[in-house]
Amino acid sequence: MDQRIRAKYLVETALPLEKAAASLAGEQSTGTFIALARETEAFLDQHAAHVERITELDHVPGPALPGASSPPGALWRRAELEISWPLHNIGPSLPNLMSMVAGNMFELRQFSGIRLLDIHLPDAFAERYPGPQFGIQGTRDAAGVQSGPILGTIIKPSIGMSAEETGALVAELCEAGIDFIKDDELQSDGPSCPFEDRVTHVMRAIDAHAQKTGKRVMFAFNVTGEIDEMKRRHDAVVKAGGTCVMVSLNSCGLTGFSAFRAHCELPIHGHRNGWGALTRHPSLGFDYVAWQKLWRLAGADQMHVNGLKNKFYESDASVLASAKACLTPMFEAPLPACTVMPVFSSGQTALHARATFDAMKTTDLIFTCGGGIMGHPGGPAAGIASIRQAWDAAIAGEDLSSAAARHPELAKAVEIFG
Repeated sequence: MDQRIRAKYLVETALPLEKAAASLAGEQSTGTFIALARETEAFLDQHAAHVERITELDHVPGPALPGASSPPGALWRRAELEISWPLHNIGPSLPNLMSMVAGNMFELRQFSGIRLLDIHLPDAFAERYPGPQFGIQGTRDAAGVQSGPILGTIIKPSIGMSAEETGALVAELCEAGIDFIKDDELQSDGPSCPFEDRVTHVMRAIDAHAQKTGKRVMFAFNVTGEIDEMKRRHDAVVKAGGTCVMVSLNSCGLTGFSAFRAHCELPIHGHRNGWGALTRHPSLGFDYVAWQKLWRLAGADQMHVNGLKNKFYESDASVLASAKACLTPMFEAPLPACTVMPVFSSGQTALHARATFDAMKTTDLIFTCGGGIMGHPGGPAAGIASIRQAWDAAIAGEDLSSAAARHPELAKAVEIFG
């Protein structure tokens, strides 16, 4: 059994690669700017980080980031590094893992770029942390959707509506045939829409629809706040019969989220707002493949991955890599796989269904559309119908134009969003 923590980095440096890699390994384990008497060979053997692999990639004309060392005649190289640490340096601790694999190295002047690409953790982490409580199947069970994608939307306008207005919109969306609705991340517990009032009005609409049709729509209430507030809001959702809560992961941090997960009885919708600051520069920060593992292990059940041809900057290739990472097991049986439901969002419409299905080869996902539902000329019911029709066609391998010829809602979506 491998008892070492392993991390892969993309780096850029003007120094010899071996020297730069050694500086990273030293800074993040036993070392400082000068050799110490207590760093004996035996001591280093027990506690030092190891440079496991250096793979040179290419040269670049200049530094991506300011402040890096630049010797005369510098040649800026990019490479992949794999670094490993003994588990006993920190034990199975997520907050201390962050300090180890994503701490001071970002400030080292030996590098003009450094990005964490992936991490591999010993089994002890799976034994220490609970991981998703519900995951993919539990999300399906709570949403009452056993096949196909879970189709969802976001309350829009994002903020400003009262609790009563929110409840009325939820009633309309339930009647239209939605599976999943979520608060916008900006909607929390403001005076114009107090949290408990929102829970009351939203659940009143969901309960009425469930009594009439037997279908209980999943609503992800944004409980983000101080830890005690989050627990109190969660309890209000449970008492009202709700089936999901939402947490802004970066706002709460790993320890806050872990404390909430220990209290939580419902699927947790993990929102990644703020993610762009950690990843947008290609030579700095985190790759989603590494970042999402931390939150899966901490206990998220659903995680945002953006969407194809989205309204943000991210490429389709990056979105798909993120979504597939959520479905890739972290550990081998009998340990839990820690897989979670990827959530596609951001400018999605019926036109994105085929490309998403063809690339993912699965319907284990939540597909959320705001304007793609609300902006349909036929209203929310026609918008939801168009998305279901597009997904049904994609799963059946039917051409979109052929399906649109049979479904006026889909035909109008193609006309408007195409």
